Amino acid sequence: MTTDLLLPADFFAFQSLLSDEEQKELLALREFLESEVKPRVNAAWAAAEFPMDLIPAFADADIVGRSYDWEGRPRASRLFTGFQAMELSRVDPSIATFLGVHNGLAMGSIMILGSEEQRQRWIPSMMAMQTIGAFALTEPEGGSDVARGMRTTARREGDEWVLDGAKRWIGNGTFADVVVVFARDVADDQVKTFVVEKGTPGFAASKIEDKFALRTVQNADLTFTGCRIPAANKLADGNTFKDVNKVLKVTRGGVAWSGVGCQVGAYEAAVAYAKSREQFGRPIGGFQLIQDLLAKMLGNVTASLGMTVRISQLQEVDALGDDQAALAKSYVTSRGRETVAMARELFGGNGIVLENDVVRYFNDAEALYSYEGTREMNTLIVGRSITGMSAFV
Repeated sequence: MTTDLLLPADFFAFQSLLSDEEQKELLALREFLESEVKPRVNAAWAAAEFPMDLIPAFADADIVGRSYDWEGRPRASRLFTGFQAMELSRVDPSIATFLGVHNGLAMGSIMILGSEEQRQRWIPSMMAMQTIGAFALTEPEGGSDVARGMRTTARREGDEWVLDGAKRWIGNGTFADVVVVFARDVADDQVKTFVVEKGTPGFAASKIEDKFALRTVQNADLTFTGCRIPAANKLADGNTFKDVNKVLKVTRGGVAWSGVGCQVGAYEAAVAYAKSREQFGRPIGGFQLIQDLLAKMLGNVTASLGMTVRISQLQEVDALGDDQAALAKSYVTSRGRETVAMARELFGGNGIVLENDVVRYFNDAEALYSYEGTREMNTLIVGRSITGMSAFV
């Protein structure tokens, strides 16, 4: 593949590590996102509404399920699905998050922790995006400490489980057809994994309003009040919090790739602006201070992309450690905050106007920085690996 088909932000041509067929598919995705999705994202972000009519287009674009072996179709390489996440976030981190929740967290939980019967029950319609998924782990009073302090409970009564409690910040939660819910079994004090279907009595969802990052994502407060679900809706291999971590280790790498995409989108907007905006009689891209900002941004993008590429290579051979995933997530999203801030600075006052895109990346980077493990918690995972000593409370 010629270098003119690479993104300018891919300064070291990491995309060329993909096969020719993968690169062809990636370019098709890029064209779809540019033509069908990008024209919609600012209006959706401003209105804090999800463009539901795009969901069939996502299904037609064959975006979903590429990480899984299914129905005779082998999974794509981890490197390809990483670049896929980057391309999505490059256009809109909100759309990338919607798909990450559905495709990674919800489907991933069922694929990794479900029985064959459970996979056959839910995965086909999720692949076709006829059934949309959500993932309910975080609670109103529990974020980083939810593993030990989970308050949502489950108790077995005959052929049913009864859930009581609340979850918060649940992406896709207002309209999801199935929600993967984690609750502490009162019998053995272990965290179990359940699937709750929309419309189940005792289950309610309400949208979190006045959110200023990932505004298009419909985050919800969920409540479970004597919510009865069939025993068959408890995922077969979701029996402890260690099982939850099997899912999170995989998706944490995906968030790192989204962090790269957010940086790339902001960088591209800044480069275009630097070439077109004139001050003192010439484009500002010719000024030393502007070139300094652009070079720093490109360095952040390149370092972040190199780290995520390596994460995907390790995943491919099942050699990715929790500590490596944690370092990638914390590092990339930290650099992401720097990159989007420099992009906003380059725009001057125009950087706070939505039509110039950069303020959307600026705000969305804050959410990427915090979800799927804060920088602090991921740092402690890495610190434990370095020293052999746990600093967790």
